[in-house]
Amino acid sequence: VTFRALLTPCRKSTVGHSVVGDRIARRTAGLRYILHHHNTPIMLLIDCFRRPSHELQARKKQSSKEVVQMRKLYRDPVKVLLLGAGESGKTTIIKQMRILHIQNSYSFDERLEKLSDIYENIHESIYELVRQVVLLELEFDSIANQRCAEYILRMGPQAPWNLSAEYVRCVRRLWSDAGVKRCYKRSNEFQLIDSAKYFLDRVEKISMPGYIPTNGDILNCRKTTTGIQEVRFNVRMPGSLGGGTQEFRMFDVGGQRHHRSKWMQAFEGVQAVLFLISCGGFDQTLREDPKQNRLAEGFELFRGVWHNRFLAETGVIVFMNKQDVLEQKLLAGQSIRTYFPDYDDYVAFADKDQLYDELTRTRSFIRSKLVDITNEPPRRTSHLVGRKRTCYFHFTIATDTQNVRTVFNDVHNIILTKNLSKMDLL
Repeated sequence: VTFRALLTPCRKSTVGHSVVGDRIARRTAGLRYILHHHNTPIMLLIDCFRRPSHELQARKKQSSKEVVQMRKLYRDPVKVLLLGAGESGKTTIIKQMRILHIQNSYSFDERLEKLSDIYENIHESIYELVRQVVLLELEFDSIANQRCAEYILRMGPQAPWNLSAEYVRCVRRLWSDAGVKRCYKRSNEFQLIDSAKYFLDRVEKISMPGYIPTNGDILNCRKTTTGIQEVRFNVRMPGSLGGGTQEFRMFDVGGQRHHRSKWMQAFEGVQAVLFLISCGGFDQTLREDPKQNRLAEGFELFRGVWHNRFLAETGVIVFMNKQDVLEQKLLAGQSIRTYFPDYDDYVAFADKDQLYDELTRTRSFIRSKLVDITNEPPRRTSHLVGRKRTCYFHFTIATDTQNVRTVFNDVHNIILTKNLSKMDLL
């Protein structure tokens, strides 16, 4: 047995493990023979090719530490907090998480329970439209439609227990009335839910006996969040990290002003904040304050979240939501410059000579306002002085399941990367 034979790596066998085993056995026997007759020189020679024991121990210790950290990363749930003003789409995101990540997301009974909320949305929409036709001094098409309007107004704001044939007939007549259509185009002047058109278009179908609400109905259904809602779901981990699943806990807190005092209760242990801002609300005011612009309120609210000392170590991801509503309003001739005069001087990109469509420019303008907030210098006494933070932005349509699926995959990767970086595993 020669030194070369002992030190030459054994080539991988292509015929089975027996050949490899035989070679190892022969070399082991030869090594024992030489060690018996030439103990000191051979040990010195072998030590030349052996890693120092302290280095091996250090590597082993580091590997064990990484395994423990990775297990902890998988074991601990990821806590995500949804923040934003009222009607920005937070509850819709919660519903999407159920649809995307929970099998049988809504049971048969849960879907039936949603019918009463849907009826409320239908009635709230038609009642408010009819009321505003009168207040805006518009006219109905016919005396028959006028009588239908009186029928709806006599019912008051409370939705009916069921959608009778007479009720559905009146709603359909009124929704096709030219005066009501003109009123709908001016809906930014009063409070009307975004899903009014969705439900009024479907009132006859929804009123049919035995109707079961669809995922689309559930996503578009509007109901004010008064407390803290939580949804738990599991998300598949990348194969590069061993696969498996990780639990997410997502919390939705009421966004209207009188509910924001509850936000602090949910801050502890939060790993990411998803902040939603309604881009489509640039021409609307708050329900609770008719003098305050919704988009301006969103900017101020984001400023408070970004500079909040309790969220200094928390990743912030902004969902610039209701892009579909924004597009519809711009196509209808509305412009953000009416409400934000600085839009006239805004240059979307570095190339000032390049032309951009109104939607692209408006989206970019809103994003730039948010970026400016993240670049504001903190107060000298602030805990944030000297810290570098990254904010991520996504254009979203909360009622579009495919859009939310794509965006949430990005969000998951952002959270995962941030966690790995904290553990020095990247």
